[in-house]
Order: sequence, then C-alpha cells, then structure tokens
Amino acid sequence: MLAVFGIESDGLNLAVNLLILFLIVIYLALVYWTYADARRRIADPLLIGCATVAALIFPFVGAIVYMIVRPPEYLDDVRERELEMQAAEARMASLDFHLCPHCDYEVKSEFLRCPNCMRKLKDPCTNCGRPLDPEWKLCPYCEAEIPGVTPAPRRSRRRRRAETSEETAAFEPFSEGA
Repeated sequence: MLAVFGIESDGLNLAVNLLILFLIVIYLALVYWTYADARRRIADPLLIGCATVAALIFPFVGAIVYMIVRPPEYLDDVRERELEMQAAEARMASLDFHLCPHCDYEVKSEFLRCPNCMRKLKDPCTNCGRPLDPEWKLCPYCEAEIPGVTPAPRRSRRRRRAETSEETAAFEPFSEGA
C-alpha cells in the first residue's frame, strides 16, 4: 500500500487516506453546491460559470468567496415579489388611488394640482373646467374639443372601400358579351 507523507503505520495511513478522500468529496460537493446555488440566484450564465470555475480552481476558498459575494435572494423570490408589487399596484389603481409623479403624494383623479408640491397634474377643460387627461382628444364631460390635440376627423374605412369600389367599377371596360 502507498504510504502518504511517509507514514509507515497501516492504521494511521488508512486514517490519512480516508481524510484525503473526505476532503476531496467535500471539495466536489462545494463545487456542485456553488453551481446549483448560482443557478438559483444569478440570471447571467457567464457569472454562473465564473462562480463555478472559481470554486473549482481555488479549492474551498472559491466557494467561501462566492458565499460572501452572492446575491442575497433567489431569482424566484425576486420574480414573486415583482408580481406581488404589480398586483398591489393594479389593486390600488382600481381603487382610484393615484400618486403624484413628482413627489409620490396621494392625489385624487380629479385634482388639477398636487396639494403637496403644487405641480400641475392635469389641465382644466376650457368649457366646463373639469380635469382632463393629457391623452384625451375631447372633454368626456361636455364634449368640447381640446384645442391643439383633436385631429381632423377621418373617413371611416367602409366609406373609403365603397368609394373605391364605385371608382373601379366606373373605370372597368364593358365585357364583350354584354
């Protein structure tokens, strides 16, 4: 049997061989654990590979350094938290809860200005004075057109199709059999 470190005693040599085997198994387990944990915490495959290679090249030290610098939470937890936040925002929007885009103060949908920072939130209708959303093309309360926003009325598609079919019918040559 091969004597490790020049040990002549069979019992002591067996203990040293088992200790070395145990350290190799722990080392390989740490490399695998680093890879598996990095896959759950890091989205970038290149960073996962770097963490695994560091644990492989630098025995024990690479895994310890990874444990120090790894992201604090799993990707699934991050996604779940983001979905919960989106659901909470959707519930708050359905309750007519709005925040000022400048100072995050709670405002109501009919406010023209934020009571906290005094910034303009919406423009009033020139006809009825009610608050207008910047994307609206006319006032939904009094049907007044918003100057500079309302585009010229367009024809509907049906009318255009009917006109084009009449024009093409007018220019078609008569069939010889008629």
